[in-house]
Amino acid sequence: MDAAHTDERVQIVAYRDTWPGTFAVLGSRLRGGLGDVALRIDHIGSTSVPGLAAKPVIDIQISVAEFEPVDSFRGPLRELGFEHRVDNPDRTKRYFREAPGQRRTHIHVRRSGSFSQQYALLFRDYLRAHADAAKEYADVKRQCAAEHSHDREAYVEAKAFFVWELIRRADGWAQRIGWQPGPSDA
Repeated sequence: MDAAHTDERVQIVAYRDTWPGTFAVLGSRLRGGLGDVALRIDHIGSTSVPGLAAKPVIDIQISVAEFEPVDSFRGPLRELGFEHRVDNPDRTKRYFREAPGQRRTHIHVRRSGSFSQQYALLFRDYLRAHADAAKEYADVKRQCAAEHSHDREAYVEAKAFFVWELIRRADGWAQRIGWQPGPSDA
């Protein structure tokens, strides 16, 4: 994590009606810059679930056919003001962040059809369809943030068990209804 973001507290805030509009503007810019390189551009994470308390960070997933050539998406994202975080340890995605001084935004570039790409969409769709699960998740996040407000890694680790419980439930739901991702958000 870079020095500009190491002292940030983990803060969970009430859902903000502005988050979908913020994504819509970003999604439109991304679609314009990436064109057909982006097979999908989706609003993911907690800010994509109406009513769900969240860290006020817009998470965006860009689905691509392949990671190579990386410049097919890295160049356009750089031109749009996003910085590639090559030190990201998660090899299932390529990770980008806002430039210093810009609104906190996480961009996750993932291969279309991969587990990690599908996971993010299923998790979002399950929480959108199950307000009770979203409320449980908000409660867990608030508790974990209170216990680990100065340590993002500990916060993520503390809520991991519940996240995997939710994905287990989401998988059962997906099998019952024949879930498939809907159309791209942008």
